[in-house]
Amino acid sequence: MTNQEFIASKKKFGKNLRAIRKGKGLSLLDVSYNCNLDYSKISMIELGKVNLTLKTILELASGLEVKPMELFDF
Repeated sequence: MTNQEFIASKKKFGKNLRAIRKGKGLSLLDVSYNCNLDYSKISMIELGKVNLTLKTILELASGLEVKPMELFDF
């Protein structure tokens, strides 16, 4: 995977995360509370500016009440 492909994947992940969040009618603060993550980090993830850890992915999935693989459906 090239660096450009990696950057594009992070942006797609973030766009999908935002779509799931908005589809559930949740604000960044709602997700922050549900996931025990800082809302600014979630915002940065949605913008594709953060390299995620498996722990963060699992926390996001749990907080959004989705399967982790749904976050990769882009």
